[in-house]
Amino acid sequence: MKAKTKKLMMAAVALTCLTACQESLEQRCAREAKEFTEKKCPAHINDNMTVDSLLFFPATHTLQYCYTLEGVLDNSETLGQHDLRGLLLKELRNSTQVKLYKEAGYNFKYTYYSQKDKGRVLFETVIKEKDYQ
Repeated sequence: MKAKTKKLMMAAVALTCLTACQESLEQRCAREAKEFTEKKCPAHINDNMTVDSLLFFPATHTLQYCYTLEGVLDNSETLGQHDLRGLLLKELRNSTQVKLYKEAGYNFKYTYYSQKDKGRVLFETVIKEKDYQ
């Protein structure tokens, strides 16, 4: 009886490993984006910025980071005074957290919403492979 139970347990472990190995990069990205959003969002980055969600669009291989800005940053004129796209590009190039997705040529979209004017996009950009390579 013990040998049979041990064989069944080993078969279950092997099946689990085989199933996990068959997860495609797109499936992994979708899962990780969903888990990040469910477990960590919303999360205050600082007094004026909150990360609301991380979305994945498989058709375009795009990861979208959605933020809400408040206080002094909740103003498109203030944002326009800075090279926000340049800062995001530099951060993306240096990021090891998304290395696998960069190697696969994924796109990264950043959307910043106004806290005081719900739904209003203050800034949005897409960084493509040709930009960060």
